[in-house]
Amino acid sequence: MFCPMAAAGKAAAFHLPPLPTVGEIIKLFRLRAQKELSQNFLLDLRLTDKIVRQAGKLKNAYVCEVGPGPGGITRSILNAGVEQLLLVEKDTRFIPGLQMLSEAAPGKVRIVHGDILTYKMEKAFPNHLKKNWEDEPPNIHIIGNLPFSVSTPLIVKWLENVSKRDGPFIYGRTQMTLTFQKEVAEVDVAVVHFTPLVQPKIQQPFELVEKVVQSVFQFRRKYCYRGVEILFPERERLKKTEQLMMAADVDPTLRPFQLTMAHFRNLCNTYRKMCDEDPSLFAYNYREELGQTKRKHSPESIDQLEQTKEEDHL
Repeated sequence: MFCPMAAAGKAAAFHLPPLPTVGEIIKLFRLRAQKELSQNFLLDLRLTDKIVRQAGKLKNAYVCEVGPGPGGITRSILNAGVEQLLLVEKDTRFIPGLQMLSEAAPGKVRIVHGDILTYKMEKAFPNHLKKNWEDEPPNIHIIGNLPFSVSTPLIVKWLENVSKRDGPFIYGRTQMTLTFQKEVAEVDVAVVHFTPLVQPKIQQPFELVEKVVQSVFQFRRKYCYRGVEILFPERERLKKTEQLMMAADVDPTLRPFQLTMAHFRNLCNTYRKMCDEDPSLFAYNYREELGQTKRKHSPESIDQLEQTKEEDHL
């Protein structure tokens, strides 16, 4: 629904009619940020406007907002002049407030009460918006203020979607603008804008890349070889780890956060060759072997293993 033509011959910018403030909505519906869900409300519309501007031009765009909560970012998205806004919210407490926004912007807002981790986005937008992967990104954007509790699994899921070009990326290289917050008591917000590459930096299956990266960061404060070790069964761990690190030309005393994209590419490519030579290698699971080892030991030894494992994570 568009506003009447302005005197200059251009359509006037869309603006929401007067509404209760986000703070008033929170009081009206007795909403409370749940610390156990690492929720944090963004109440300052100047901040939410700034976050939305990081998404680029949203005029006439189709947008999916993840976890809109009380609707602070939602208002800024609507004021940016989007064509359609899909809201995916898991928490029922926020639905009434979002319905108020929907009624204030007739025909623009669609609310889905559901979990973004399981919501099927393949049919979320019109088919005519689809573009080839090699083309410019489609006029579709994902925007969200992600709590810590969901950010990691959701990002991993979307990275897998990117690799398979499904989910929200069935329409092409859909762009994402996501905020990541510190603990609930903090106010720092990091805004990250993602645009999928035409070609990935690492030309290996997503599952393999994920396994290597997760293993390396398993012991994020220790030397990187400690994480690489758990890619291999205990009986050949030292030999295989040395073989992988040497072939990939990676200094084993680097910390995980010091590794570059080239380092990870070399590690993944070398690990892939080792898996091709020994197909059982990729199926190996460190945690399963650890569990089997624990079951063979006495309760006292199990406690000691648990303590060692916890220390390794520090």
